[in-house]
Amino acid sequence: MRKFPVAVGGALLVLVLSGCGNEAGPAPRPQAGEPGPDALPTKLDALTADQCYASPRTQLPKGCEKYVTEVANVPGAARKRADDRDPQLVAEAGKLEQAVGSFRGAGCTTVPAPGGDCSQALVDIAGALAGLKKQVDARPTSG
Repeated sequence: MRKFPVAVGGALLVLVLSGCGNEAGPAPRPQAGEPGPDALPTKLDALTADQCYASPRTQLPKGCEKYVTEVANVPGAARKRADDRDPQLVAEAGKLEQAVGSFRGAGCTTVPAPGGDCSQALVDIAGALAGLKKQVDARPTSG
């Protein structure tokens, strides 16, 4: 019965090799979510191509949930880009954050029809996003 020693040897080999796995390997990947400051112009271009931005009054608020989630990541990246040197960009980020808060506070992710507070919140988000994009586009890429 030679199967037992071969199985034990194979198991030991796996254990020895797995111990080496932490010594080298690919660098850790950055976490998804909030874009870095240099990714911000690209992110803004994508968001301003969305129908929830282009025609906020006619969109179903609950259909814009993913868009609003993506937009909610922008103020943090804008503040990083501002790096305490651009108060106007920080102000625009605050307006966007407030508009997203209004959308979420009104429970718009479950509203199935356009109109009312939720459509107004989408209009406010689009306006704030446009203002922030204008500020970002007027400044050179950081870093």
